[in-house]
Amino acid sequence: MDKNLADEKCVACNSDDHPLTSESYSKYLVHLDDQSWNVVDNHHLIGSYSFSNFKDALEFTISIGNLAEDEWHHPEISLSWGEVQIKIWTHKINGLHKTDFIFAAKSDRIYSEQKIT
Repeated sequence: MDKNLADEKCVACNSDDHPLTSESYSKYLVHLDDQSWNVVDNHHLIGSYSFSNFKDALEFTISIGNLAEDEWHHPEISLSWGEVQIKIWTHKINGLHKTDFIFAAKSDRIYSEQKIT
C-alpha cells in the first residue's frame, strides 16, 4: 500500500493504460478526505472545499493552479464565494488513473495547510 499518496509524484500515463475500475481505485480512495471527494460515474473525481470567504477560496484556487502546473496534471477548477470545486480525470484514457488520486491527495494537503475558519 502507498505510504501517502500526497507524497507521490503525478506520473503521466500512456494511451495503452486503461482507466481504473472501482475495485482498483478503492485502495486509493481511502487515502482521500471522504468529506471532500467523490467518484462520479467511475469516470472522474469531484472534490469540494468550503471556505468562510471569497479571499480564502481564491488563495486556495491559486495554490491548486500552481500544483497543477508543478505536477503537469490539470483539473477543472470552479471558484465561487466560499467554495472551490475540483473535477479531475485523466483525459488521455478518458477515466481515472492513480495520478488523479495523487493530485486529489495533494489538494487535501494544501487545504488542510491553508484552511482558515
